[in-house]
Amino acid sequence: MAKSYVKFEVSKEVADKTYEALQMVKQSGKLKKGVNEATKSAERGLASFVVMAEDVEPEEVIMHLPMVCEQKKIPYSYVPSKLELGKAIGLGVQCAAVAIEGQGNAAGAIKDIVARTTGTSQKKEQPQKEQAPKQEKKPKPEHKEEPKPAEKAKAEEAKEAAEQ
Repeated sequence: MAKSYVKFEVSKEVADKTYEALQMVKQSGKLKKGVNEATKSAERGLASFVVMAEDVEPEEVIMHLPMVCEQKKIPYSYVPSKLELGKAIGLGVQCAAVAIEGQGNAAGAIKDIVARTTGTSQKKEQPQKEQAPKQEKKPKPEHKEEPKPAEKAKAEEAKEAAEQ
C-alpha cells in the first residue's frame, strides 16, 4: 500500500537517475542528509531539490516534508528505498530524506529529473502580479519658508532701495 505522504509514482528509471545524480552532488555539490536537515534547508529556502524515501516508518516522521516543499516551491521526488538513498550519498546507513543545496556537476541531471516528475522546469515560478498603469510622478512643489517679520521688513526695504 502506498504511503500517505507519497504524492506521485516515480518510475524505476527516474529513481535510478536520482541515485546517480545524488552521487554526483555528493562529489561536487552540497547535500543536507536526514529529515531534520532537509526540513530546515527547505524551510529556509536553501534547498533546490529534495529527495525522500518511500519506505519510511512511521510515516509521520516525513509526511510534513512534501507540504513544506510545495509551500516554498521547491521541487521534490521520491526513491523507493531509504537504504539505497543512504548508499547513494555515501552513508553506510539508511537515510529518509536529502536536500540538495548546491547542485554541482549534477545540475543537468536534476533538471531532467524535475521535468520528468513534475512536468515543469526547475525554475521557481513566481506569481505574476497584475501591473497597474504607472502614474506619472508629479514634481513636489518647492517649499518656501515664510520669512520672519523682521527679515520681511529688511527684504522690503532692500527691494525699494533697488527700485530707486
